[in-house]
This record gives sequence, C-alpha cells and structure tokens, in this order.
Amino acid sequence: QVHLVESGGGSVQAEGSLRLSCAVSGSPVTRGCMGWFRQAPGKEREWVANIFSGSNAHYRDSVKGRFTISQDNAKNTLDLQMNKLKPDATAMYYCAAGSGWCPDKRSYNPWGQGTQVTVSS
Repeated sequence: QVHLVESGGGSVQAEGSLRLSCAVSGSPVTRGCMGWFRQAPGKEREWVANIFSGSNAHYRDSVKGRFTISQDNAKNTLDLQMNKLKPDATAMYYCAAGSGWCPDKRSYNPWGQGTQVTVSS
C-alpha cells in the first residue's frame, strides 16, 4: 500500500552536504513514525532521525545540529538535509514508515530501497 523511494545519495568530501529525499506514495500517513536509517557493510542498520506524529523531530546524538529531517507536504516527500558530513556517515540510507518506538528499526514497515552515501576524508 505504502511505497517509498529514496534519492539524492552520492559521493561528497568531508564537511560537504547532501540532501536525501524519500518519495512517499499510497495511503497518507498522519500519525506514527517516518524515519531515516543507515547501514554500513557488516554493521547493523541504525536509526538516524525520525518525525513522530507528523511534527516531532528526533535525531541520534552524533548527527544533532548537522542533520535536519523534514516532510514536504507539497511534494509528498520525507527529506534529510545532511550538513558537515563525516566519513563515518558512509552507508546505505533508507527511509521507512511505521509506528511504535520510532528509534527502533523493528517499528518500521515498509522500507525504501536505499540510496548510497559515501563521504571521503
């Protein structure tokens, strides 16, 4: 029913910026979790940021002040502005929709296909 497609990934140098977008189609989501996660090779998928109940934004400590999650109602997208990127941000980034405890990846279904972000030092 709900489909998500990420875009905007790429390769940047440290301290650079990228803006990821997640196109959302299907039934509108008016409550619950809309989130961004990332997964590096050999690592667990980890929570990056989410919006709860359409307005409350939360971030993992390591990206606070540098990343901004937002919803663009006109474009039906979930966006992630990433500034001052560090090499440890290199990962496949996924958007997802769900409900429950938003920082927990188990709260989400469905997921997008992912978009690769590579940050060089």
